[in-house]
Amino acid sequence: MASFFDKLRARAEAVDSLLCVGLDPHQSELEEDSAEGAFKFCAKLIEETKDVAAGYKPNAAFFEAYGTPGADALERVLKLIPKDIPIVLDAKRGDIGSTSEAYARAAFETLACDSVTVSPYLGGDACAPFLKDPTKGVWVLCKTSNPGSADLQTMEVVGGKPLYLHVADLCCNTWAKEHNNAGLVVGATDVEALRRVRAELPHVWFLSPGVGAQGADLSAGPPPGGPPRRPA
Repeated sequence: MASFFDKLRARAEAVDSLLCVGLDPHQSELEEDSAEGAFKFCAKLIEETKDVAAGYKPNAAFFEAYGTPGADALERVLKLIPKDIPIVLDAKRGDIGSTSEAYARAAFETLACDSVTVSPYLGGDACAPFLKDPTKGVWVLCKTSNPGSADLQTMEVVGGKPLYLHVADLCCNTWAKEHNNAGLVVGATDVEALRRVRAELPHVWFLSPGVGAQGADLSAGPPPGGPPRRPA
């Protein structure tokens, strides 16, 4: 069976695009402040981008805010996404093993998403439940796009390198070594971090948020992080 990253590469090559469309139904942008309003917002976005999207990234929080109707709206949104387009559930999960097992089951079985964003800061045992299915992908938070990312992620660790490089190495070369099914969240707002992580991990996929409202600018060309080189 093909891996998540096989599916992602096939889609990216088919549409000649690396665009991952965020499905973030912000309350202020909805015509109707309701779960139905969130659904309609996302449905319109999917319809307008389905010919160029390499992937879709629904943000779970905006649906959870509407309770049970929001959960239903998220499931309806997921069903609108064409089957050949990979889905990234943006939920930033991470907890002790048994809880991560439940989170993984929710993302991959209940919602049938192809991949999920995960926090690495509880360690390898917390990420392991997400990584055990070789057909599913995990996007580990590495150097995020928000200004506060520098509070922790750029701190120097043993050896003098920033924490985000340690996370990248540990995740991709140790935790995900069995199936090679981890990618990294490296924000497009930090070009230097993109360069440094890509230099160390040339074959790993990046999810690089931050273009638009968060200030990343593609006018000078794509960020230096990707796409990854094919393994030899």
